[in-house]
Amino acid sequence: QVQLVQSGGGLVQAGGSLRLSCAASGLPFSTYVMGWFRQAPGKEREVVARISTSTRTYYAESVMGRFTISRDNAVNTVYLQMNSLKPEDTAVYYCAAGQWESGEGRLYDHWGQGTQVTVSS
Repeated sequence: QVQLVQSGGGLVQAGGSLRLSCAASGLPFSTYVMGWFRQAPGKEREVVARISTSTRTYYAESVMGRFTISRDNAVNTVYLQMNSLKPEDTAVYYCAAGQWESGEGRLYDHWGQGTQVTVSS
C-alpha cells in the first residue's frame, strides 16, 4: 500500500531552521506532484509549497524566500527546508502526493501522518 512517512519537525526558536522529509513507498514517486501543507490550530489547512514532476516549484507568499521544497526521485523522498522560521509558521505539516499541480488538498491522493513544527518567539 501507499505510505508517506514524514520525519523532522520539532521545536525551534524564531530565526532557526528545520528540515522536513517525506519518504514515499508503494507508488511511482517520480510521476507524482508532491506538496507540503500545514494546519495551525483554529485555521484551515493551507498549501505551503509544491513541486511538480519536472521540479517546477510553487510557494505560498508567506514562505517565499524562506522555505525550499526539493525532491530526490532516487530515494522517493521530498524535502522542505525551512529557514528564518517565525512563530506564525507553527503548525502541523503534512506532505501529500497527487496528480495535479494544485494548492487544493482535496486533489491530493495520499497524505503523510503529519508532524508538529513549533516556533517559539
